[in-house]
Amino acid sequence: MLKYIVKRTLVLIPLLLALSVVVFVIIQLPPGDYLTTYINNLRSTGQQVTEDEIAALEARYGFDQPMYVQYMKWAQNLLRGDLGYSFVYKRSVNSLIASRLPATITLSVVSVLLIWIIAFPLGFYSATHKYSLGDYAFTSVSFFGISVPEFLLAIIIMYLYFLTTRQYAGGLYSDEFAGQPWTWAKIVNMLQHVWIPLLIIAFTGTAGLFKTFRANLIDELNKPYVKTARAKGVGNMRLLIKYPVRIALIPFIATVGWLLPGLISGQTILAQVLSLPTVGPLLLTALQNQDMYLAGSIVFIMGVLSMIGTLVSDILLALTDPRIRSSM
Repeated sequence: MLKYIVKRTLVLIPLLLALSVVVFVIIQLPPGDYLTTYINNLRSTGQQVTEDEIAALEARYGFDQPMYVQYMKWAQNLLRGDLGYSFVYKRSVNSLIASRLPATITLSVVSVLLIWIIAFPLGFYSATHKYSLGDYAFTSVSFFGISVPEFLLAIIIMYLYFLTTRQYAGGLYSDEFAGQPWTWAKIVNMLQHVWIPLLIIAFTGTAGLFKTFRANLIDELNKPYVKTARAKGVGNMRLLIKYPVRIALIPFIATVGWLLPGLISGQTILAQVLSLPTVGPLLLTALQNQDMYLAGSIVFIMGVLSMIGTLVSDILLALTDPRIRSSM
């Protein structure tokens, strides 16, 4: 097992190098750059920009250098933990991401735990009480949760909330706490606002997880080994927990790698609609304005987290499924 973990970890080194190259190239692919967008904005307001001024701006931001030189500088800074400078926000990328990480991680972790706490018991009940009234009710609600986009559900809830309270439902805290350091008062205020995005994420996320777990468990319950175990007198609950439920959970363990980048991306479209101060809208703004160092750094971090999450899921699968251990 240790040999397997070391081998999988060493594979990450060339993958990280390749990821950094791919991310930098993709960020550079769209025509133009931040400087082009900036100059066009100046000209749209009637300001004239001379060739000397353009050359000075290119030298200031390093756009006058070849792409491989820009990549080498960016990669060297990454190794030192310096993610670069945001042209749009006029701040270091490190400080920008750090300012939004607490809200992003809190929202993501709480929503994932809430989804699991709700989806697994409901899926277990529906699979073991197939075609019952409760199964039909939960399945019908799950179809609705899967079919309705999160942003549309957010708009509907915001509208109903405004009709009821005459207050804006967006954001994670009141205006007076914007830009303030994290204190107990700010945390309490956030808890008063966070229930709306949590409700939306939990509803849509639970629907998909419920359907998948229910289908997997029903499939396992119909297999011959379950009938054989019951014929031998194995208790129903003991049988369910020890074998079918354990095997039905394997697909979810395999998707642990998706959770870590999700902690950073933070439901980008939903966050944009609800004006949530998470990393997702930050990435969207960086892509729209071709803020290459900010966009590249966020995408690179998400890629690294995907690799780490995949490694963790592989290890958990090896510990859970004896068939994988026997093939090592």
